Amino acid sequence: MFTGIITDIGQVLELEQAGDLRARIGTAYDPSGIDIGASIACEGVCLTVIALGRTPQNWFDVQISGETLSKTTLGGWQAGRRINLERALKVGDELGGHIVSGHVDGVAEVVAMRSEGDSTRVTFRAPEALAGFIAPKGSVALNGTSLTVNEVDGPDFGVNFIPHTQKATTWGGVAVGDRVNIEVDTMARYVARLRDWAAR
Repeated sequence: MFTGIITDIGQVLELEQAGDLRARIGTAYDPSGIDIGASIACEGVCLTVIALGRTPQNWFDVQISGETLSKTTLGGWQAGRRINLERALKVGDELGGHIVSGHVDGVAEVVAMRSEGDSTRVTFRAPEALAGFIAPKGSVALNGTSLTVNEVDGPDFGVNFIPHTQKATTWGGVAVGDRVNIEVDTMARYVARLRDWAAR
């Protein structure tokens, strides 16, 4: 379980295709505080740590299945890519964003950007199957970041990125055409499920 509050910007150091895809992620996290088998959200995808080290810098390895590659942007990773990271939520931690599972629902696309004062308004296009789960002033996780939806127009929705968010995450480098991992709000999922069940 995560909150969507990014705590480090990592970097993809190595990729190896051996059965599943294995990725080595450089991080500011201290490996001595991470257990093998721990969950870390990488670009919003909950991945399991399978190895750790600190030479020449701190790093951890994860294994990425074909199913995950088919549902996310991780298949497009290349060495050098910067990625949003978040450690799993611990009991007693502040819940500053919203409840995020790390189970990505699909991939959205950046379709427009414009400046608004010091901030940047970005318009995303969600897959049609997910559009109904996105509501104005609701929450959405994009590349692991908990964000508030400003407006919705069909499958398109807008998010405002303040300067702090752009600096503390990879969103400072966003561009039109980028594909991003999207996880809809868990509450919206359950409301839709209850509605469908009641209509049976």
